[in-house]
Formats: sequence, C-alpha cells, structure tokens
Amino acid sequence: MRLKTRYVAVAAIVGAIAALSVVAYAGSPHFVGSPTFSISGNTVTVNAKEAGLGGESIDVTLSGTAECINSGGHHPKAVNKTGFSSIETVPVHNGQATYTIIATATFSPDCSPPMTVQFTSLVLTDTTNNLSVTLIP
Repeated sequence: MRLKTRYVAVAAIVGAIAALSVVAYAGSPHFVGSPTFSISGNTVTVNAKEAGLGGESIDVTLSGTAECINSGGHHPKAVNKTGFSSIETVPVHNGQATYTIIATATFSPDCSPPMTVQFTSLVLTDTTNNLSVTLIP
C-alpha cells in the first residue's frame, strides 16, 4: 500500500511540474525568427510570427516615418516627411500568432513621380505583451 501511495505522490508532482512548464512557456512571448518586410510604393507589409503567447488575441502596431525623395536623392520640403501607423488585433492559436500587417504612408501634397517614397524608420510592436522590434532604424 505504501508503494502505491508513493507512485501517486510522484505522479502528482510530475503532473504539477508539467502544468507549470506549460504556464511558464505561455508566459514568455517572443518573435519566432525575425519579422520580414517588403515595400511597394508608399505601402509597407510586415510578416511576423510570435510564440509563447497566452490569451485569445494580441494587438500589434506597425509604425514609422517616410520621406518623399526627389530624383536628386533629397527631400525638398520639410512637409514631405510623414509618420504612419497601423493597428491590428491578431488571434492566438495554441500560444502562437502568425500575421501580416500593412501600413501606408500618405503625403500632402502627394508623393508622385519622379518623386519616390523612402521609409526612414519602421517598428513592429506587440502592445499586448510589450514586445517590439525595429525593422528600419
């Protein structure tokens, strides 16, 4: 009878350790690899994956600055610089979230050819877990 009680106690301890490990893992949010981005005109698209997440969703923000550059490689007016941001709520499945977030820089007046848009900073932030990565410094 004592041997059976020991096995039950050991099984309970192993079960408690396993349960705590899952909770600890879900409480360690991090990016899986490095988020990637692509630029097309005045629009930037970021693809990212996060793991170690708890909860049902996360809020992510993509923000930065962009300049309208002339053919000589200069931005001719101070007003040709703009800030932008995009906010998304992303579902979490099994402690992970894979998502794409898109932001568009808008200028007034428009940044039209021969002018081109140059992104000068880009930051992706998971505001739910206070996790951030700078994609363009």
